[in-house]
Amino acid sequence: MSKNSDKIGDRAAETPTALNPIIGVRRGDLIKSLGVVMTHAARQPAPLAKHLGNYGKDLFEILKGDSELAPDKKDRRFQDPTWKYNPLYKYGLQSYLAMRKGLHGWVEDSGVSEADKTRAQFVLDIVADSLAPTNTLLGNPAAIKRIYETGGLSLIKGLGNAYNDIRHNKGMPSQVDGRPFKVGENLANTPGAVVFKNDMLELIQYKPTTEEVFEIPLMVVPPQINKFYANDLSPDKSIVRFMLAEGFQVFAVSWRNPQKEHAHWGLAHYVSALIEASQAVLKITKQKKLNVSGACSGGITTASYLSELAASKKDLVNSFTLQVCVLDGRKEDSEVGLFVTDEAIEAARRHSRKKGILAGDELSRSFAWLRPNDLIWNYVVNNYLMGNDPPPFDILYWNNDSTNLPAQLHSDYMDIYGDKRFAEPGEVDFMDHKLDLTKVKQDSFMVAAVTDHITPWRACYRNVHLFGGKTEFYLSNSGHIQALLNPPGNPKANYFANSELPDDPDEWLEGAKQQQGSWWPRWTKWLGARAGEKKPAPKSLGSKAHPPIMKAPGEYVFG
Repeated sequence: MSKNSDKIGDRAAETPTALNPIIGVRRGDLIKSLGVVMTHAARQPAPLAKHLGNYGKDLFEILKGDSELAPDKKDRRFQDPTWKYNPLYKYGLQSYLAMRKGLHGWVEDSGVSEADKTRAQFVLDIVADSLAPTNTLLGNPAAIKRIYETGGLSLIKGLGNAYNDIRHNKGMPSQVDGRPFKVGENLANTPGAVVFKNDMLELIQYKPTTEEVFEIPLMVVPPQINKFYANDLSPDKSIVRFMLAEGFQVFAVSWRNPQKEHAHWGLAHYVSALIEASQAVLKITKQKKLNVSGACSGGITTASYLSELAASKKDLVNSFTLQVCVLDGRKEDSEVGLFVTDEAIEAARRHSRKKGILAGDELSRSFAWLRPNDLIWNYVVNNYLMGNDPPPFDILYWNNDSTNLPAQLHSDYMDIYGDKRFAEPGEVDFMDHKLDLTKVKQDSFMVAAVTDHITPWRACYRNVHLFGGKTEFYLSNSGHIQALLNPPGNPKANYFANSELPDDPDEWLEGAKQQQGSWWPRWTKWLGARAGEKKPAPKSLGSKAHPPIMKAPGEYVFG
């Protein structure tokens, strides 16, 4: 993989699309947000006139060669030296920066509410990103140089890439070269077997790699919005392999990819299926309790499952882990959250009910346009203007292996956003009880990600005060996925730790100490203290009641 492709892959991995906001943003809401500012500007034109005047002054300074406008040093789009030394390109760059500066200044001085300012800035940033000169062939000096260096072959290759995306990717630029990857061969290839199966999930038991194992097994619950094998990606990133090497008995849930006929599957169905899987784990390992770990929307399912177990007096879980999971979501948690309205929620609900599912690829395309620099324009430049193939990156391959949400589960997730069932214990009916996480008394380990835009870490932090047991919270570097796939040996890995859990997340961070290395060893030490004694590893997988059905990674992962 080239250095350029490596950078693109790393950048995109920070902004995955498979785990999208389930409500989405309607085009009408985007236009409406900008309209609020424009209406206010028409009534009070002074701020607009002021910034138009400033824009004119900036252009005059640019023409004279006296402008000091320069891109952010971290902005990868303008790193070619041509932008600095060629007068024509420098003029184009500074004019673009002056436009962005003027738009931001105008919105900031518009006099509208802070929420409307944030929404308008968000929309204008999308527009401005699309107008960047680097997105065009003539406006991108690196692309012009590549045409010269390749004798025009880069242009021909770029046109071929664009044609292929029009035919096979619904006009969206491809994010990954998937040719090197095959699930079950070089991805999700840890030895194991499916030992339990129902309509909704397959339960995979992995073959131990140590002579002794901890008595209490671990069951991993992935998000329903993704394929499970993020936990067992390439061998060097596989958290399953790492846990096996540490002596844990590891089981993983692989959710079925629902189709239209499964529209009625809701959160209660998923929790019931998870309870069945838990009972199978306990029968196979001959234990009375298991440990459980849930990530993102799988964490929401895990929390609902724990509440149901507590209410029904089923003492099956010894401890639990939540990873990059938000249980008490609020509009102010992110820019996209500010677009969430009752109308948007109902529109999203109607859309999935009509189709029976919320299609994963459809949601991915919509979300990509909300982060166009990372998820669209850098691929337009790489694939079309530069004539490169997209990077062969395992995380991006998994990210593009999208799944659907059944309409009822989609509706249930939106209800969670509205009824605050986890934040307000005992107020909402679920299955045969009132949801109440304060009755969940087991110890818990929680991890969030510093630069996570999908489950912002401050929102994840609110989870620590929702449960009734003792909690430890850790904050890993990087984004939503890379913070989790952060094995020991990664020189960039670090995390923050603080045993105190004040109400304010920023107060927690102020008192936290940065630790070098991966959080995985910290977790295994914590989990090992809650996994019982060591015993000889089982010589075979499954049991008489639950014999192996097929080799891992099973059948549902290919659906």
